[in-house]
Amino acid sequence: MSKEPATQASPTQPSRVRRGWTLGVGDAETVLAGARKALFVMTGVLVVIWAIQIANAADSYHLTLTYGIMPRDVPSLPHILIAPFLHFSWRHIEGNSGPLFIFGFLAAYRGIGKFAAVTGIVVLTSGLAAWFFEAAHTVGAGASGVVFGYFGYIMVRGLFDRHAIDVLLGAVMALCFAYQFAVLLPHQGIGWQAHVGGLVGGVMCGWLLRDRRAAARAAKPARASAAIGASAKPDKATGKELAVDPSNPRAELYKQLDDMGL
Repeated sequence: MSKEPATQASPTQPSRVRRGWTLGVGDAETVLAGARKALFVMTGVLVVIWAIQIANAADSYHLTLTYGIMPRDVPSLPHILIAPFLHFSWRHIEGNSGPLFIFGFLAAYRGIGKFAAVTGIVVLTSGLAAWFFEAAHTVGAGASGVVFGYFGYIMVRGLFDRHAIDVLLGAVMALCFAYQFAVLLPHQGIGWQAHVGGLVGGVMCGWLLRDRRAAARAAKPARASAAIGASAKPDKATGKELAVDPSNPRAELYKQLDDMGL
């Protein structure tokens, strides 16, 4: 994240108030380093998923049928942590791999730590949504719930972190993958509940993992302006402004005396 130099306001000429938004994505070397890490991480994730798929397909998808999500079956509840790595067919994994890599990369390039937290949360929210709300006597698996989680996170991250570039990026991704929203509606054979749960989890991650320094940076100029206005009091005798230091322990007494014309 790029940082802005602090500006000091003079009593006679207040500084321009900044709103805390940044256009850039940060120092170029830092961004490139984050992008390399994100690339390696997502490549590793896809390698693992495809390796599991090869073994799974060779075994007639026994892993998916055994460790997939079985709605409201308590012994299978821990499977929500395994199901995103399992798929039902080659077509299934091929359809998930592209969006998973793209959205995962965009979610990870700003920090692997946050990316890990986002992944954990959306795996839980999508898996729990499938476990609670999908039809009984079915088995759910696949990374699409996680894909929607990354999608939701990317769309709102720029708003919460006050990054204009991220807002634009989220809008472009939403337009490019608008067709994905079709599977948020009920379809035969598609676990749309997991998609909705993942999307909700991603939006929630955008709020929980927001950059709180951005909000503080936006509020600081407002507090500085208020302090300048409170510290400059007009002297009733001379018409000049009488400066009162707010940190002075007798500042409140001076204010009361000034209000009484003393």
